[in-house]
Amino acid sequence: MVVNKRLMAGLAAVAALSMGLAGCGSTNNDTAGTDTSSDNGGVVNITYMHRLPDSEGMTLVKDIVAKWNKEHPNIQVTATKFDGKASEMIKKLETDVKSGEAPDLAQVGYAELPEVYTKGMLQDVTQYADQYKDHYAAGPYSLAQVGGKTYGLPQDTGPLVYFYNKAEFDKLGITEVPQTEADFIEAAKKAAAAGKYIMSYQPDEAGNMLSGLAGASGGWYQVKNDAWVVNTETDGSKAVADFYQQLLDAKAVTTNPRWDPSFDASIKNGQLIGTVAAAWEAPLFITSSGGTGAGEWQVTQLGDWFGNAGKSGPDGGSAVAVLKSSKHPKEAMEFLDWFNTQVPDLVSQGLVPAATTEDAKTPSDWSDFFSKQDIMKEFKDANANMGEFTYMPGFSAVVAKMNETAAKASDGSGKVADVFSEAQTTSVDTLKNLNLSVAN
Repeated sequence: MVVNKRLMAGLAAVAALSMGLAGCGSTNNDTAGTDTSSDNGGVVNITYMHRLPDSEGMTLVKDIVAKWNKEHPNIQVTATKFDGKASEMIKKLETDVKSGEAPDLAQVGYAELPEVYTKGMLQDVTQYADQYKDHYAAGPYSLAQVGGKTYGLPQDTGPLVYFYNKAEFDKLGITEVPQTEADFIEAAKKAAAAGKYIMSYQPDEAGNMLSGLAGASGGWYQVKNDAWVVNTETDGSKAVADFYQQLLDAKAVTTNPRWDPSFDASIKNGQLIGTVAAAWEAPLFITSSGGTGAGEWQVTQLGDWFGNAGKSGPDGGSAVAVLKSSKHPKEAMEFLDWFNTQVPDLVSQGLVPAATTEDAKTPSDWSDFFSKQDIMKEFKDANANMGEFTYMPGFSAVVAKMNETAAKASDGSGKVADVFSEAQTTSVDTLKNLNLSVAN
């Protein structure tokens, strides 16, 4: 699921990707699929693979697509939901592209797109995308690009924000969310003494969340002189490590993995009353809570807890890319822009849309849980307050290592700083394994 990084991989850094990725990307992905002839009797058939939730109460993808098909008889779309993990879907797509059986369109996370590009799976659709550029926020749009060429369109974003139970804060005498590191840690210790926790440390989300928090004050990856420059141990990373280490040492933070039942239990039993979360987590968080604290929770921007001057960072978010084997890129992009600007429908799927064609409305059930607050406005503000961060090819390997190391910090057998030092080693090794140049 689901970002933006200002979501911003700075334009200069993104432009440089073409040089740094050239050693591994296929030269054919810029010219494949230019045949725009119809399949049957003037009808073009487009296929789209996604990982959207498609749960009860949402506007289902098949129903969104049905609206398109009714209005566009000459471009008919078939959507397929992939029920596995993102990494499993990428493996399937890689195999299908090689065999010529891949869909025209596929959902690809921003963090995965550089890796998919290096494998020669994408098609350059810049000539079709330019007309849609103004339909999206600049940051997400740039994340669907590599080296200034566009390979799809942004669908959703995932800025990091802070969820907290204001009623429980008030009971503790914490009248507002502390804005500095020192004040927050003091408040966390006060809450812990009362059996409450205003922050969570989530080892299974470390690779995405901690990189996003660190990236709020500066990116980790850039390309200079045709080589990748890697620095995951930035001042921002050190500040994030120091913040969480102080909380862990003081036993003033929960350590339940985010996607473990123990995390849900910590909300339901009233222990966890505050946490950093990606914007797309809002409906999932409501489910995790089981209704505990409904009408008491609120959303606010991150404080200056990590040396980030109050900026946010990215955690998730996806583009929809046109795959190399598509024979109908023009029609695929026409449908894709329409689909990604169906803002109310995408919101119903729990997404924070990247489209700027209309303001996203906060769903009523979200508003009921979050104190009648217009949390979509908070998410929009967070999108506009993103620090610069560029993903590298093979970032999934870095995430896996960070998660593994973060678990050691949570049980006391390691330190949070180790998460970032392991990220450095893994980043360099991964790039070299992809036959990409790495600066010393």
